Amino acid sequence: MTDRRNQIDQESRTWGMIAHLSSFVGYVIPVANIVGPLVIWLLKKDEMPFVEYQAKEALNFQISILIYLFVSIVLIVFLVGIPLLFAVLLFDLIFTIVAASKANEGIRYRYPLTLRLIK
Repeated sequence: MTDRRNQIDQESRTWGMIAHLSSFVGYVIPVANIVGPLVIWLLKKDEMPFVEYQAKEALNFQISILIYLFVSIVLIVFLVGIPLLFAVLLFDLIFTIVAASKANEGIRYRYPLTLRLIK
């Protein structure tokens, strides 16, 4: 069995990892969690297929997280939104770290509970 990691060069793995980690800028600058992966996807999509996949996956996940956050904010009126808001943020944090780690290993990671809006 061939190791898939050997097929992905280090530069692609690094850019794939950065595509995921760039979403953390959104914790400081609103909506930057979408802009980071979007910029990497637009810059690298034609030259690095692995990075294109990872950045697109990160972008779709962050758009999904943004939608889940808006739903949580609306549900605060019913008090269920407060714990849901924290759950969404924790979900974002954990799975972004997992995805970045997998990308650095050269593994094509696919986020759970993600709306695939960008094809």
